[in-house]
Amino acid sequence: MSERGPVTARSHEPSPESPSAPTAAAPLKAARRTGLLVTFVLGGLTALPPLSMDMYLPALPEVTTALHSPAATIQLTLTACLAGMALGQLVIGPMSDKWGRRRPLLIGMIVYVLATAICALAPTAELLIAFRLLQGLAGAAAIVIARAVVRDLYDGVEMARFFSTLMLISGTAPIIAPLIGGQVLRFADWRGVFVILTAVGLVLTLMVWRGLGETLPPERRQTGGVGAALRTMRGLLGDRVFAGYMLAGGFAFAVLFSYIAASPFVVQEIYGASPQAFSLLFGVNSVGLIAVGQINGKLLVGRVRLDNALAVGLGIITVASVALLLMSAGVFGEVGLVPIAAALFVLMSAMGLVLPNTNAQALMRTPHAAGSASALLGTSSFLVGAIASPLVGIAGEDTAVPMALVQLVCAFLSVACFLGLCRPWQNRESGAPAAP
Repeated sequence: MSERGPVTARSHEPSPESPSAPTAAAPLKAARRTGLLVTFVLGGLTALPPLSMDMYLPALPEVTTALHSPAATIQLTLTACLAGMALGQLVIGPMSDKWGRRRPLLIGMIVYVLATAICALAPTAELLIAFRLLQGLAGAAAIVIARAVVRDLYDGVEMARFFSTLMLISGTAPIIAPLIGGQVLRFADWRGVFVILTAVGLVLTLMVWRGLGETLPPERRQTGGVGAALRTMRGLLGDRVFAGYMLAGGFAFAVLFSYIAASPFVVQEIYGASPQAFSLLFGVNSVGLIAVGQINGKLLVGRVRLDNALAVGLGIITVASVALLLMSAGVFGEVGLVPIAAALFVLMSAMGLVLPNTNAQALMRTPHAAGSASALLGTSSFLVGAIASPLVGIAGEDTAVPMALVQLVCAFLSVACFLGLCRPWQNRESGAPAAP
């Protein structure tokens, strides 16, 4: 595998001292408003996956009853959506490199809205799984193109900071989504959740139409067909360091998604919490993720090497996974919900150090094919997460051991990829702090 060096950090935003910076107050304010609007739109797009999955989580036990299906089958509705988002990125990412970001994104959002509306009408578990797959395939456009747009606009530590800013916006989705889902279940059944998601999709589509311009000019677009796209991806996978960050982030995402898939049953069925209590605990964990993400973006990036912050995050995730497995296996005797919730909070919070930094480090190496690189990053994460999802319920609904075991294995694999492929001690320039 090759070891191309990282791109020199830059930002496409003009500094006040640069000749290209606006000189009049009105143009400067307009530029700032445009930047804030784009940030808000990209945050909304990156929030779509947690909205699509987390709002649905409190309803999972109800869906098993309403559709007369076992928990393992209903968990496949999460797997189908996740697998769709993974596979869709492989197609939409290269498309955005060739045709620009705006057109594929709008098409994907329209199909997402239609598929979500159909999910609300699904009469059987099999049809719900099928339409969740279509929902994920279309929703992939939001994920992969939002990440590619960030790569179009930023580089280096500025890109890491921007990813942390997006986490502040998109991270509110895991907080409010289960809360909304739990409240919807007070006055409607599980189908009402998909009605709300349809409305959210419509709003995001309008925001993209009105607020997000094209960020990839024609002279920077890729040429060629499917063969060229495959060659580009093969070249990216041939970069050992890029592959290392991709796999490290993918296995870390699997740790996160194991929690997402199993926690409704662990918290509600094993520990007897209500859907509203589960939503509250889920929201608290998401607050931890957002807070650590902001510490990463505002305090650490530019002062601490990205690899160092990433290593700390991976270490914390591994320790938290070990603690969860020991408690779930009864090593410390019968434990209540509070110790389990505390370990999950630590695990979720550490994701704020891992997810933005793996994305930034990988994309820093790929200015020539941001869409394809974004597709590979997203696909690897979602595919590994889709595999992990059914494994957490393999022993039934009465034990949390499978969840904790899957999390620990994925945490170890993430650390192994980071150390074995990225070899951060050999790459001291990547993510080096900027001069204060």
